[in-house]
Amino acid sequence: MSKTGEVKLRVLEARTSDVGRKIARMDERVMRSLGVESGDYIEVIGPKGSVIVRVLPARPEDAGREVIRLDGYIRNKIGVGINEYVTVRPAKIEPATRVVLAPVAPEGYGFYGISLDPSYVRRLLPPYTPVSRGEIIVIPFFGMELKMAVVSTHPTSNVYITENTEIVVREEPVKGEAVARGIPRVTWEDIGDLEEVKERIREIVELPLRHPELFNRLGIEPPKGILLYGPPGTGKTLLAKALANEIGAYFIAINGPEIMSKFYGESEERLREVFKEAEQNAPAIIFIDEIDSIAPKREEVVGEVEKRVVAQLLTLMDGLKERGRVIVIGATNRPDALDPALRRPGRFDREIEIPPPDKRARREILAVHTRNMPLAEDVDLTKLAEITHGYTGADLAALVKEAALAALRRFVKEENVDLNQSIPASKLEKLKVTMGDFLNALKLVQPSLIREVFVEVPEVRWSDIGGLEDVKQQLREAVEWPLKYPEIISKMGIEPPKGILLYGPPGTGKTLLAKAVATESGANFIAIRGPEVLSKWVGESEKAVREVFRRARQVAPCVVFFDEIDSIAPARGARYDSGVTDRIVNQLLTELDGIQPLRKVVVIAATNRPDILDPALLRPGRFDRLVYVPPPDYKARLEIFKVHTRRVPLASDVNLEELARLTEGYTGADIAAVVREAVMLALRERLEARPVEMKYFLKALEVVKPSLTKEQIEEYERLASEIKRMSGVTRRAAPSPYG
Repeated sequence: MSKTGEVKLRVLEARTSDVGRKIARMDERVMRSLGVESGDYIEVIGPKGSVIVRVLPARPEDAGREVIRLDGYIRNKIGVGINEYVTVRPAKIEPATRVVLAPVAPEGYGFYGISLDPSYVRRLLPPYTPVSRGEIIVIPFFGMELKMAVVSTHPTSNVYITENTEIVVREEPVKGEAVARGIPRVTWEDIGDLEEVKERIREIVELPLRHPELFNRLGIEPPKGILLYGPPGTGKTLLAKALANEIGAYFIAINGPEIMSKFYGESEERLREVFKEAEQNAPAIIFIDEIDSIAPKREEVVGEVEKRVVAQLLTLMDGLKERGRVIVIGATNRPDALDPALRRPGRFDREIEIPPPDKRARREILAVHTRNMPLAEDVDLTKLAEITHGYTGADLAALVKEAALAALRRFVKEENVDLNQSIPASKLEKLKVTMGDFLNALKLVQPSLIREVFVEVPEVRWSDIGGLEDVKQQLREAVEWPLKYPEIISKMGIEPPKGILLYGPPGTGKTLLAKAVATESGANFIAIRGPEVLSKWVGESEKAVREVFRRARQVAPCVVFFDEIDSIAPARGARYDSGVTDRIVNQLLTELDGIQPLRKVVVIAATNRPDILDPALLRPGRFDRLVYVPPPDYKARLEIFKVHTRRVPLASDVNLEELARLTEGYTGADIAAVVREAVMLALRERLEARPVEMKYFLKALEVVKPSLTKEQIEEYERLASEIKRMSGVTRRAAPSPYG
């Protein structure tokens, strides 16, 4: 490519880290053809004008492509959209000796009430930022965007800021929407990830509204509607706002319920008015939020109003009269509740699912929300993305806000800030959000998708469980490995286990193991206590099981724990309870190994009555691993004593090895009771904090008897062998304390 002095390049959206910095990125080959190097200045010319920006090399994914990445501020200023072309040429620009700035406040609003120090404003400005007289620049300012108008520049109208530039900040803000209009509200860069969704929406909406001649040439009608569906908080409304802002279309937002009226014909009239307004202001976008509230299935609703509104919406979207350049976008988190007549081509031509974000998307969303936030050096957004399984975009936004509030509380306390006075900018510089603030915020902000079924699990580590090393290893392999090393599992060409059944005598630590799995894996945890699923209403019990698995799929990776599963999944035909447990078993079987796949969801169940469970549950593909949790042997009992006496002040004569030998037949729960009783006996004798002597432990053993006899343990051992034989899978048996 020869040096031509100017080139035409296709516009793409900027990366999050470049937003607001007046940076353009392009391929180095294109830069050489223009005769510019990294850090030089270029002029980007669009339909509405031009802007001078700094040029930096493109990221590896854009190598060899004739594209330029510009953020929403630049695109809005020069009037260009994604995938449109701009002219780029080298720019002449001089270092600024003096720049006068004034804060921008929209009409009718005051400013932030913060005293702005000019030297502080210069530090906030990225180095070598190009500015032009009369433009609006955006400066990151403690989690918000500080809009400043460039009142005057010296020596020329196009300059760049240096360390020697004299910055003057006027106290009186520049008022009026006319000045602030150059600042877009929501741009594509404000939406973390969702690249595929954004591309599909642009192709359906932007092309017909910006270039209707393309569709006329092809002889086809442009799409009339898009249905965005997905869990609440994933960004459906934000996508519609960004779309309207980027293409400069007239935007009408309707919240579904506000259309409805008790007066005959008024609801339909309101809908007609909205479509008429959109036609008069075309190109236009009509955005209907919560569309399921005004267009439910007609055969399932009782009211006549809803049926008439659905019929009116159908005729407006696909009637005899052509609508022109008007596109309807509907958003719902209940797509199955919509009338089927709406979900056909010609009305909603395209249905786009907005899924909950994965780890990479969560990292992008966190980067968007912390873009203008002063972060401490210890903040690791990648680690935060890893531990926020199941969080939607809205949840992550709430998490960032909560972390900022935590930092603010700490700042006010540590710096003795007087909130009745204006805070000097020099003191504000000390306000930073740390990783600790984010971790504290995580305790308060839970994933909204499992808020109804979320259980606060006490933090239990593997080290808190004495013995059971073989069982712990099997749980690590089944739960932790697929979540922490998915690439390795995938390369080995196998599917991770779907279910684990923990069975054994009462008190051996089955529920404790499930708590440790939830803590150690970092996955979302849904705990279901068996009997609470049962309902006297036909179909409600199966619906409860379905809902649990639906939520688990949405917030995957997730651990679903069924305690006392024998209460809801006994052998079919063995009970006379109107068949409710039979239907629950059928539902469980289809959820665990049905047509709909169970990905990144592990089911753990616990029972001390494995003999009454339905045999179909115990085959590979459902409960892949049947793990016997035996009573502790000598070594395990010693470990359990060490765990439970970790914080107990022990006298020098206490011999834990001797206690472990004396407690043959005791379960983990029994040993915990022995330690508790020994401490209570010591306090009963003298109520003061002092070391607990061996004699109190020996007395406690006389009070707390083992809950299992040798015959019971042998019966469980026999049952474990029988289950392994029936399941058809040979597994390594856990060691028996009785040989």
